[in-house]
Amino acid sequence: MLCIFYRNRCGGEALFVAISKENPDPMHKQVTDQMRDAIAKGSLSPGMRLPSIREMARDLAVSPITIKRAYGDLEREGYLITRAGLGSFVAGIDRERLRAKKVGEIREEIARIAKGAGAFGITTAEIRRIVDRSLAKRK
Repeated sequence: MLCIFYRNRCGGEALFVAISKENPDPMHKQVTDQMRDAIAKGSLSPGMRLPSIREMARDLAVSPITIKRAYGDLEREGYLITRAGLGSFVAGIDRERLRAKKVGEIREEIARIAKGAGAFGITTAEIRRIVDRSLAKRK
């Protein structure tokens, strides 16, 4: 596993990224997911300058293409703004919109799980117990 930690030159905020070859997700997706989560949680605030593509690629020992793809995905999703010659910066995001999107994703995933569980005769009560245990572990 390779990890990097960046502290904003202006203080406080930090970006921590870890990638693993054992993770089944492609490396660019691992970077994208971790950066998206950090922005959504508020760990990285709007306007924070991010490491350059080359700098992050060097530190993570991956191809610059991997980081370029991650940054491109995040820019298309509205999480980053890239300015030629200046770098990439965290965009201002609408947290309520992000929350609504995440709720929709959770609903879809639960519907998929419920459908699969029904095919195996797993009851609603069993599903609720599994969810309750998972939520208890989250704390």
